[in-house]
Amino acid sequence: MAKEEGDIAWIGVAVLLFVLIIITTLPYFFKITYSAEPISSENFPASSGSELVTHLPTPDSLKALYMTACVAATPSWREGLTDLIDTTELNSIIIDIKDYSGNISFETSANCYIKDLKEFIGELHEARIYVIGRITVFQDPYYANLHPELSVRSKSSGGVWKDYKGLSFIDVGARPYWDYILEISKEAYELGFDELNYDYVRYPSDGNMEDAQLSWTVSTSTKAEMLESFFSYLRDQLKDTGVKTSVDLFGMTTTVESDMNIGQILERTLPYFDFVSPMVYPSHYPPTWNGFVNPAEYPYEVVKISITRAIEREQALNILNGLATSTPSKFRPWLQDFNLGATYDASKVRAQIQATYDTGLTSWMLWSAANKYTEEALLPN
Repeated sequence: MAKEEGDIAWIGVAVLLFVLIIITTLPYFFKITYSAEPISSENFPASSGSELVTHLPTPDSLKALYMTACVAATPSWREGLTDLIDTTELNSIIIDIKDYSGNISFETSANCYIKDLKEFIGELHEARIYVIGRITVFQDPYYANLHPELSVRSKSSGGVWKDYKGLSFIDVGARPYWDYILEISKEAYELGFDELNYDYVRYPSDGNMEDAQLSWTVSTSTKAEMLESFFSYLRDQLKDTGVKTSVDLFGMTTTVESDMNIGQILERTLPYFDFVSPMVYPSHYPPTWNGFVNPAEYPYEVVKISITRAIEREQALNILNGLATSTPSKFRPWLQDFNLGATYDASKVRAQIQATYDTGLTSWMLWSAANKYTEEALLPN
């Protein structure tokens, strides 16, 4: 009898221990099995993802460099540029979302897929680095290949028109494409980008323009009017998201009042973006511009003249109808850090920065397609 009672007691202890183990491990068990389930829109509403993303305020004096998607996709490469920001007066970075080819860097099919883009943006934010996403708009060979009916067409062949570099464009008037750009913009903001920067917002220019057919640009609208319609649509569709927007323009838009046959006119752009970035690269100005035999040799003068005129036009527009904010100015120029027309050493890069400051602006962005920057020009004064 004593043995049986002892056995019963041991059985009771064993059962109690088993129950305790189940109770203590049950939450962990369910956590593991739940997290292994596929994430679906039913379990996680689309809005929930954006709630986990933070955005930084725009620096009063923004000083940025450009990073390609391929560099951003390679930690060993991108660390060099983030280290450069840490050791210089830089405080912001521009990363390709959609590049010149039309590839989207956060899609797995991209040539340079940034698989940890959201995490990378988070790391930049932790370092208090403002993050801008660059979207190449109407130059898009990838999309033109998928949707040739929306592209600039060739009159002679009936196919997709290409410029001298073999690149194709979407017709600015192709409104279905506007929604594609809008979708990319919203997805990018939800990933954590603080600002969206739109480039190649223009009609093509470097090719056989006599052969270019614009089927979607209606005859009742000029190129400038059609482009302004796109600007207006983009602003209206994004205004409730909270995202900041900027746009890149040819440098000569600041001194030329016509649309140069690409649709860009300063006064038709300023009202629709938080910031406007003329690409005032001295090497891109034609010989004898403003009396300079080779403008690339005069970085200070070219930038100073271009930005001074831009601000004058901005202020005039503001006085005329209040459409543009001139205090503070919306201008944030792209400056040159690459060799073209002249060797761009630290003195020439710094001359452009100083010219920007001497116009009263405090923000600028530095372009190098190779992502190689002149550190000596960027050290704190």
